[in-house]
Amino acid sequence: MESVESVDAVAGKGLRGDRYYREQGLYDRHEDLPEGTGVTLIEKEALEAARRDEATTVQPQQTRRNILTRDVPLNHLVGREFTVGEATFTGVRLCEPCDYMESLADVEGAVEALTHRGGLNANVVDSGTIAVNSSIEF
Repeated sequence: MESVESVDAVAGKGLRGDRYYREQGLYDRHEDLPEGTGVTLIEKEALEAARRDEATTVQPQQTRRNILTRDVPLNHLVGREFTVGEATFTGVRLCEPCDYMESLADVEGAVEALTHRGGLNANVVDSGTIAVNSSIEF
C-alpha cells in the first residue's frame, strides 16, 4: 500500500495505478465476485474504535482500503451516490474485513475488531481527481 497526494478515479475501472485498476488484485481471479470492487473506503473513526473497544491497533494502510475518511458514515452510503473530490461514486456494499487482510496486516484480532466497520466497496460512476483532504458530499 502506498499513500499518494492525489489520484484519478476512472469510471467503471477504479483508481488509476491500483492493483484492481490494473486487474492484478487477488479478487480479479474470482469470476463470481460481486459488483463493487473498484474502490474501498474506511473511516478513521472505525480504526479509533477498534483500538478503543477491542484494544486492536490497525493502521490505515494495513486495512488495504483505498481511501481513509473522517466524519463520513460509510455504512449509510450503501446504495447511495456520493462524491469524493471531483469523482462520483455509488456505494455498493459493506467491505467486511477478511482473514487475508488480517494475515497481511499481521494484526491478530483485526477481523473481529473491524467487523461491521470495515468500510465500503464503491464503484466510480463519473471520473475525477481525488486529493488528500478532498471533501465528501452525499
